[in-house]
This record gives sequence, structure tokens and C-alpha cells, in this order.
Amino acid sequence: MLDQQAKKTMLRKIPHGLYICGVKEGEEMNGFTVSWLMQSSFEPPLVVNCVKKGTSSHKMIENTKVFAISFLEDGQKDLAAAFFKPKTRVGNKFEDVEFYEGEATGCPIIKDSLGYIECKVVNTVEEGDHTVCVSEVIASGIHREGNQLLLESTGWQYGG
Repeated sequence: MLDQQAKKTMLRKIPHGLYICGVKEGEEMNGFTVSWLMQSSFEPPLVVNCVKKGTSSHKMIENTKVFAISFLEDGQKDLAAAFFKPKTRVGNKFEDVEFYEGEATGCPIIKDSLGYIECKVVNTVEEGDHTVCVSEVIASGIHREGNQLLLESTGWQYGG
């Protein structure tokens, strides 16, 4: 029998960084906070990004097969919080955030981030309430040095 509390406690012990995933389809642009991201291959360079089903960003990734990940610094908790909220409630999340569009994907990249990767989805797994996007890193860059923002350091919990 599955002990629900033990399951939740143990799954929340898996360490996660916090990132902003930028997406764009036509003239529409959005971003959302990601914590379920990991590298899955050296050659080719692949990452796994888990995207919540039923969101506008999920649909945009499904249609375009591309996204960009901006890596947040440990002092950017407020920025991560702003991108957790649904676009339908808050409107344009990039309105007060300096960004540029990635050369490889056209997706928004946050200027004041540690750096970024741009990705092309090569496969998906449709299980549970998130889609697992296996994606090739097709471009990357470093903006500055710093320590990565970790979910654990925010006091938030996403998962379990």
C-alpha cells in the first residue's frame, strides 16, 4: 500500500532548480516557471522538461516544438513567483521584464538571468498531468556567473 505522506515527503526531497521557460507562437508569447528540468544525454545534448497539460504554454510547445529556458539566480525568487501565475489571470508576464528573442527559436529569453538554452522538442511522453518533453539543446549562452535558484531555498513545494 502506498503511504501518501511518505510518498509526498520523499518526492519533495528530489532537488530542483527554478527556471523560466519562454514560448512563442506567431505573435503570442508567454513564460512559465519550471522546476522539473534535467539533462538526459550528452550526445546529442538533450534535456527533459515537464510541462503541465491544459495550459496555453503547453499548447504553444505542442504546436511549435520549441522553447527557451532562462536559468535564474538565487536572488530571483520574485521573478520565479511572477511566472508561476497563469497568463489568463495576469496578462503579459514579460511586460516589466527585459528579454530578447532567441536566435534559434524566437522564444523569449530573460536578459537578467544567468544564461539560457534554446531547445527543439524531439519526443514527448504523454503520461499523468504533465507532458515529458525530450528536447535537443540547439543554442545556449551565458549572461553572467552566479548561484542557481533552487526550489528548496524558496520554501515552496511543487511535487509529491
